[in-house]
Amino acid sequence: MKLVAGIAIAIATLGAAAVYFGVYDVSATDEHLRPTYWLLRVGMLRSVAVRARKVEVPPLGAEAQVRRGLGLYREHCLRCHGAPGVAPEPFALGMTPVPENLVYAARTWQPAEIFWAAKNGIKMTGMPAWQYRLTEEELWAIVAFVMRLPGLSPTQYRALRSPRVPPAAQAVPPTPDLERGKKAIHQYGCVTCHSVPGVVGSHAPVGPPLDRIASRSFIAGVLVNTSVNMARWLQSPQAVKPGTAMPDLAVSARDAKDMAAYLETLN
Repeated sequence: MKLVAGIAIAIATLGAAAVYFGVYDVSATDEHLRPTYWLLRVGMLRSVAVRARKVEVPPLGAEAQVRRGLGLYREHCLRCHGAPGVAPEPFALGMTPVPENLVYAARTWQPAEIFWAAKNGIKMTGMPAWQYRLTEEELWAIVAFVMRLPGLSPTQYRALRSPRVPPAAQAVPPTPDLERGKKAIHQYGCVTCHSVPGVVGSHAPVGPPLDRIASRSFIAGVLVNTSVNMARWLQSPQAVKPGTAMPDLAVSARDAKDMAAYLETLN
């Protein structure tokens, strides 16, 4: 046992030293080692497969659903994943790992797995959690279209016409969800400017820290600090205080309500 403990301590010490002295090259131009890539990919595939087991797949494949999915795909997915005969945007080609071609995903993933990944996003890949931008109905429409990708030639894809469908509004439950609000704070990038207790991130000190935000009397010096006003501020900071450094982030009404509820606990 002492030998095993000694080996474990030695490995941990070497790992800590490698981190501290910057041995590992984090540049995007330096690709992962093959074992590193294999471990990350297998871990991702297994994680998605296990969690997708709980997803109930609705009927898929109706033409209206597929056409709507096409429009949503072109608006939200094309820039990173490309399409038959269409390359991803240059910035996506520089990501590590490069976003996967979804023709292959449609051949090898189950619809529930594609839905879960699109809804929840995937760490360390740049894949966002689309549940904060799209409804579940819209996500399933994208899945329905993605499942058609393997059967489309470049010519057929170019010939498709995207319908003009207005974005669906998220339903706002009567009771806010604190845990969802905490996740939304991360998904909207609040930690790129603020330190937020309970939310892991860069905590860059650009804006004021949000610890004890619930105990403050005013929001941005102009609104009485209530949950309703906090939600209003999160949705439209530029309308509330023109010229403020806080940008409009297109926060939905549901997300603003949940985020405000979480911030209200920080006292």
